[in-house]
This record gives sequence, C-alpha cells and structure tokens, in this order.
Amino acid sequence: MKTLTRTNIHIQKTVFLLLAVLPPFAAYVLFTLYPNVLSIYYSFLDWNGIGEKKYIGLDNYIRLFQDPVVLNALKHNLILVATVIPITLIISLVLADLLVNRQYKENKFYKVLFFFPNVLSLVVIALIWSFIYDGTFGLLNSVLRVLGIGGDHNWLGSPKTALASTIPLYVWCYVGFYVVIFMNAMSAIPKTIYESATLDGITSFQRFTKITLPLMSGIIRVGMIFLMLNVIKGFEYMFIMTKGGPGGATEVISLYMFNLAFGTESLSQHFYGYASTIGMLIFVLLVLLKVVIDKVFSKDSVEF
Repeated sequence: MKTLTRTNIHIQKTVFLLLAVLPPFAAYVLFTLYPNVLSIYYSFLDWNGIGEKKYIGLDNYIRLFQDPVVLNALKHNLILVATVIPITLIISLVLADLLVNRQYKENKFYKVLFFFPNVLSLVVIALIWSFIYDGTFGLLNSVLRVLGIGGDHNWLGSPKTALASTIPLYVWCYVGFYVVIFMNAMSAIPKTIYESATLDGITSFQRFTKITLPLMSGIIRVGMIFLMLNVIKGFEYMFIMTKGGPGGATEVISLYMFNLAFGTESLSQHFYGYASTIGMLIFVLLVLLKVVIDKVFSKDSVEF
C-alpha cells in the first residue's frame, strides 16, 4: 500500500511538472525558437513575405556588407550603446546609493517618481519627447528662450542634433527601472560590512567605489546586458519620433530591418529575405557585445 502511495505521489509530481513546464516551453518553441530558426532559412531567399520564394544563396549576405545604410545604422547603434548604457548605469547607481544609504523620508515617493516612465506606453513616451523637442512650441526651446540662450532649434529635424536628442529619452526611460533593481541589491549587502569600513575611516565615496560596486558587479553585468538588448533591438522611439530621419540621421539597424520587411511610404516593396539577413547580423552583434561584457565583468557571484 505504501509503495502504491509513493508511486501515485511520484506520478502526480511528474504530471504537475509536465503541466507547469510544457505549455510555456511549447509557447517558447512556437513563438520564439521556431521563428528564429526560420529566419536563418529566409536569409538565403529573395522573398517579399507573400509571393514565391527564390533561393539566392549568399547574395543577401554579400549585399549586407555592401549596403551603406547598414553601416550607417550600425554606427548609430554603437553610439547609443556607448552613451546610453554608461550614463544610465551611473545615474541609476548614484541614485540608488543615495536612496539606500541616506534614508530620505521621501524615499517611497522618489521610487514611484523614478519608476513612473516604465508605466507609460512607448507611444506616450515618444509623443511626450516629441513635444519637448518640437522646433516651434517645444518645451526645451521655451526654456532656452527664458534663459536667453536661444530657442529656435529644430532638435529632431536637424541631422546634427537628431540622434543626440534621443539619448536623454532612453536614459529617462531606463533609469527608474535600474534604480529599483540596484536599490534591492544594495539593501541585501550586510550593514556590518559598511560599519566595519566606517570604523576604519572610509569615506562615502570610497565605500561606494570599493565596497558597493565590487559586490554588485554581477547585477551591473546583467543590467548592461539587458540595456544592450533594449538599445540594439528597440526601434519604437525612432519609428514614432523621426522614422529614421532626417536623412537617415537616426536610422538604427532594427528600424531598417523593420522597414525592409514591412515596407514604408518610401519603400513600397517588401524584402523579407534581406530583412532576415539583417536579423542574423543583429544576433551576431548581440552575441559579440555580450562576450565583451562577460570579459569585463566577472560572472562569479558574491556570497556575504
């Protein structure tokens, strides 16, 4: 009887695990893994996504390395990666350290305030910043007029300032999320470590750079990886605010891939096969950048 009971329990556990794991795994295979594998096949085709497929071998990859738009878009992506990631992480770490160690009375309010952009939809955020940068009645120009330093610049309409103008948008959107993440990580560091360092006469800056940052290296590495994914794969803000313009000044690689696959007013045809090739390029770029991040930041977890 006991054997039968143990057998039933084992069967129940197995059935429960299957019911818990199989649906999400099937969804992952169907909606993520299978389309990604299929994209590899599509990258060898001349196909508009609807009509007849034509196998063209490596022609799409040859075209990829000869396409000036791809090189221009990759340059813009690398500029965003080199600016958005360090600025966002530095601001998030400083704010998190202040909120955790200074114990302001308004901490709960600040958490909500910083996290607020993550509650808004992408469209709302893009429209807000489009209004801020508007050349005629935008908020930024109005503030500059009040300060008496000019205020007639079309920030998103000028090739010189369009890409740089999107950097504060990205930072504003991502800072709040990482402030919350870093605050939780800092709160988990034992207070005894800080107390011992304080008795040794360590300053607040030294405590932050020599204790907090090394103990949070794993969390910072993960944050960098997710930021990298968002910056390279994301194109929604560019699509809504500038559509890659003016004159390709804000064209990013994912937006170019989207336009090739689904077409735009200036691109009436669909190049689904070539867009899939660009998708393979994005995949390789993400892998290479992750390898670089793993080399810079240790994967070893810290035990307190």
